[in-house]
Amino acid sequence: MATAPEDRPLPDQIEGAPHPSETAVLYGQSRAEADFLEAFTTGRLHSGWLITGPRGVGKATLAWRMAAFLLSQPLVTADDMFGAPPPPTTLDVDDAHPDMALIRSGAHPRLFILRRAWDDKTDKLKSVITVDEVRKLKNFFAMSAADGGRRVVIVDPADEMNVNAANAILKLLEEPPADAVILLISHAPSRLLPTIRSRCRELRCGLLSAEDMTAALAQSGIHTDAGEALAALSGGSVGEAIRLTNLDGLSLYSNLVSLFSTLPNFDRPRALAMADKCVGKAGATRFELTLDLIDKFLTRTARAGLHGPPDIQAAQGEALLLSKLSPNDYAARRWAQVAQTVSDRTRHGKAVNLDPAALVLDTLFRIEKAALDVAAA
Repeated sequence: MATAPEDRPLPDQIEGAPHPSETAVLYGQSRAEADFLEAFTTGRLHSGWLITGPRGVGKATLAWRMAAFLLSQPLVTADDMFGAPPPPTTLDVDDAHPDMALIRSGAHPRLFILRRAWDDKTDKLKSVITVDEVRKLKNFFAMSAADGGRRVVIVDPADEMNVNAANAILKLLEEPPADAVILLISHAPSRLLPTIRSRCRELRCGLLSAEDMTAALAQSGIHTDAGEALAALSGGSVGEAIRLTNLDGLSLYSNLVSLFSTLPNFDRPRALAMADKCVGKAGATRFELTLDLIDKFLTRTARAGLHGPPDIQAAQGEALLLSKLSPNDYAARRWAQVAQTVSDRTRHGKAVNLDPAALVLDTLFRIEKAALDVAAA
């Protein structure tokens, strides 16, 4: 049975979090907001904006705030200069503004969201943004021009455009329609066409502090006293923190730290039990999370050899363990090497559908070998 439209997941929404269009407050990105507002108020509004930064730090929320702001601001012509309202000092738009009601309903005639479409044949989201979706912009610009005012396009994320779609967007950036602004969200801007990057002004979104993380989680309905640990483990990404919270990631990471605390020797039965929980359909989510958390652990271990243990622990006893496993530069290099090897091995294992338990155990034994090497050095 085909998935009903109302039950289809949105590709630009993190499970367990409000959609970016519904997020009331953007935390931690005041610098990016200020840079955009300054460009607007000084008459240097670009037609293309590239919003970059790690996943889950608020790039999409910023894009929707920018879109709402642009759509609600009147176009000022030369004849209006003396009667123009004072320049805005914030991107905030009153919820009662008529443009906000249209945006929230998904029916604003001057806003177009370019994202992965639903494939009726496979009954799931397409893996990329195709040129067919970009071609819809032709009708959008033709129809929205009749309404007057600015037109805004959000591409979320631009990294998911295939080659043809990217080239089509490039043509729009090279010859933008009048009063149109294109907002491209990118987790990895280096993967975009250099010509796309050169046609846009970049707004960089940074990682969230523990304080901002706690506030952003509370806004999503997640109240926690582990804000610092979540900020550390998520790398300052509220999207990742939400995922970790929903999947009980802090508990699993704590179990990993406890397992690794006996290195350079493993508690074999405990390692086997951890691997067994990753088997089957029921264990698929845990399998992905286990590998992700092991990767985070290896990264934090390598960093500890260069900069010392972290100021904020992601689990009890983590700082002491990292000091033991990675006391110097040699250890840092060895753990960095293991992290790369494990990453490559994991990618290959997933591609060939290697047994999840076998892949997890192989990863754990590689970590054990590295700990033995460091201890013997």
